[in-house]
Amino acid sequence: MASDAEVAAMRQAITLSSFGLGTTSPNPPVGCVILDRHGVAVGAGYHRRKGEAHAEVHALNAAGVAARGGTAVVTLEPCNHVGVTPACRQELINAGIARVVISIIDPTSRGDGGAAVLKAAGIDVETNVIPDETLTVLGRWLAATVRRRPYLTWAYAFDERYSDEVDEQLTAELRSRADLVLGHNALEEGVPEGHSPDHFTLPQGPASDLQRWLSACYATGSRAILVAGTRHGSTLHHNLDYVDEIVITVRRTPPAGDLNTATADLVPAGFELVDIAPAAADVRVRLQRSTSAAALRAAATRSELHRLSPT
Repeated sequence: MASDAEVAAMRQAITLSSFGLGTTSPNPPVGCVILDRHGVAVGAGYHRRKGEAHAEVHALNAAGVAARGGTAVVTLEPCNHVGVTPACRQELINAGIARVVISIIDPTSRGDGGAAVLKAAGIDVETNVIPDETLTVLGRWLAATVRRRPYLTWAYAFDERYSDEVDEQLTAELRSRADLVLGHNALEEGVPEGHSPDHFTLPQGPASDLQRWLSACYATGSRAILVAGTRHGSTLHHNLDYVDEIVITVRRTPPAGDLNTATADLVPAGFELVDIAPAAADVRVRLQRSTSAAALRAAATRSELHRLSPT
């Protein structure tokens, strides 16, 4: 069982992992904290983008010799294959780490996985540590990887009279956690020039055939997409099975107003309300596909996931 210090370190690692949202794809956003043999945090890091050092390497470099005999707390199972960068499980072994605390098992890790190799090397390994909290950052990547298509968020104004103004606000607020943003007239990176150009490109072709377009987006490196506004509303309404999350801005209506008309048909079939954020002039409603959260929790907490081919 993870100690209080390790759980606290995992929450720190989750926060660090969010710094990589919008830039790591096709790799996952991962955070890592190194505790010395006394349980004191001595190093931390996160993965910024594919082709650069992984979270574990940054954290080990920050910790230096203090990592020997210590614990690595990492949001995702350390990778088990040598690709653009060295295998993280070997970096941990070389650094003399005695224990590794993992939140979520990596479905793309080759062979038996990094956790199994670490155990074989005599390192104590703990898995499934607060996975629900880790999914707040890693969930979109995990969903995309398991289903082989990007996680799709649709954000729009419920009252089209305010559409242009709200679309700009939603795009500005939500784009940093998306790889791609599809607005009224253009497709662009969520974080401009945030991804590695060697491993990520914009897909070609229109988004009218949603299934084919999402497949093209996945193939070119995208794992999370934001569609802003109602311009593509008809396509999305007819293909809601491919929409994972909906963010709707609802303008406040006086108590004596027509509240039924103002809020009717807000939640489409198959979605559930997961968050409401009131503001001065409106209310932000977040919906998620009903099956998504439960399916991701099940995938994240299984001790042995079916291993997918690495991207």
